[in-house]
Amino acid sequence: MTASSNDTLARLAAVIDARRGADPDKSYVARLFHKGTDAILKKIGEEATEVVMAAKDGVPERLVGEVADLWFHSMIALAQFGLKPADVLAELERRAGLSGLDEFASRKAQTRDQEP
Repeated sequence: MTASSNDTLARLAAVIDARRGADPDKSYVARLFHKGTDAILKKIGEEATEVVMAAKDGVPERLVGEVADLWFHSMIALAQFGLKPADVLAELERRAGLSGLDEFASRKAQTRDQEP
């Protein structure tokens, strides 16, 4: 991810934070925050489904647009829990260079170790 991509995500996160306290009648973001976590998560589910449908349709422009919608709504969820895109980027950076299978096995082992 380039610095400008990181800057774009940080700027968008700042806009989301600024709109969080806005009038829900005048701001879509404020309306989602006002409705609460369940509404935000429902929207993410809808957007994820639209990503799958766009990918199956094989129209690149539509897929890009739907992924942008999913990322946007995911950023609202991050903000709902006091997180930033930088937290996700740090996790991706931590995983960089790891085999996907090794990383998955590591998470599975951690979950197993945390069980009573």
